[in-house]
Amino acid sequence: MRIFHVSDCYPPRTGGIESQVRDLARAQVAAGHEVHVLTATAGLGGERGGAVQDDDGVQVHRLGTRMPFALPVNPAAPPMVRSLLADLRPDVVHVHAGVLSPFAYDGARIAVAHGTPVAITWHCMLDGTVPALRRVVRASRWASAPIALSAVSHAAAARVAAVFDAPVHVMPNGMDLERWAPQARPDPPVGRVPMPRAADAAGDPDLATGPAGLDGHAGTQLRCVATMRLAPRKRGPALIGIVEDAMTQLQPGALALDVLGDGPARTTMERRIARRGLSDVVTLRGRLPRDQVRAAYADAEVFLAPAVLEAFGIAALEARTAGLVVVARRGTGIEEFVTDGVDGLLVDDDAGMARAIVRLATDPALLASLLGSARTHPPVFDWANALVAAELEYGRARDLRSSSGN
Repeated sequence: MRIFHVSDCYPPRTGGIESQVRDLARAQVAAGHEVHVLTATAGLGGERGGAVQDDDGVQVHRLGTRMPFALPVNPAAPPMVRSLLADLRPDVVHVHAGVLSPFAYDGARIAVAHGTPVAITWHCMLDGTVPALRRVVRASRWASAPIALSAVSHAAAARVAAVFDAPVHVMPNGMDLERWAPQARPDPPVGRVPMPRAADAAGDPDLATGPAGLDGHAGTQLRCVATMRLAPRKRGPALIGIVEDAMTQLQPGALALDVLGDGPARTTMERRIARRGLSDVVTLRGRLPRDQVRAAYADAEVFLAPAVLEAFGIAALEARTAGLVVVARRGTGIEEFVTDGVDGLLVDDDAGMARAIVRLATDPALLASLLGSARTHPPVFDWANALVAAELEYGRARDLRSSSGN
């Protein structure tokens, strides 16, 4: 099968859509397909304007142009997309969409007009945009276009369905489960657990001394990690407030958080950490290569995911696969692979996340139970399942195109 993937973003840019499109394309090449990626993202050396690069067998067509801040946008790309469709005649065009994806939406429009089967997958939550998008769809040809609609989670699919009033399937992301499998961990000290703050434990000798008769000082430290782009949507600054809330209920030294990633919110987070006296609790480690991320997960117990508009959560899935207890917001795509009270905790708000952290820091039996389940029951989002889901969507796109009579 000859497959076109159309995406505004692609490596060397970093992010969830970029990594998923690249990994899916590579998996399809390994399965014997001919795969092309059409993107507005320039290459590492600035390649653009139609340059073609081989990316482990994936033919990447760099259709971008020079834009301020290297934005992956090119209003002049449609003629190049039409030419590639005419010359290569793909069997299916798979469009990868976010809230703002002008290049991807142009690609979808052009492919539909060309008569090629089209599948569109949304990698985002459309909260706040559904009414406006619904009006646009109703007033245009998109309402009747023969397109297979999908999203990366049930939560994201519900928003897309509200826009189109049409069936929206779930096409989950995939990952290399073996690569992220749990690594060996050192055994924690026996009988030592983090204690609540002395002021909270004053009326309870058991809380003040701990189950092993400790002297009221913090015992084993709860090691947490969060991996995210430090941007407003991921709510990195809010995470600092959550940690501050948790530390008002814990002894000093009871909690440590490593934040992996970089972005425009880093300066704000650094200021909040310093202003709130959390420099000995929170460490911003910057963006790390995947091998170092896995090493960080091997040294942690809990993954914190404070984002509200999380369509799927690749970083959370990687942490969950690595055997960490995931604490995340309810109603996000993370619910696809985290079960509350079994292998993680789902919360309704920031205060609930702070309470969950305190529970895990002070209830060793709960932490052990969740860790045991997370380490022995890996999620099912491997590339074999992702490839099957993609091919089902491609078949649905072909059926919709055939039944449309166009």
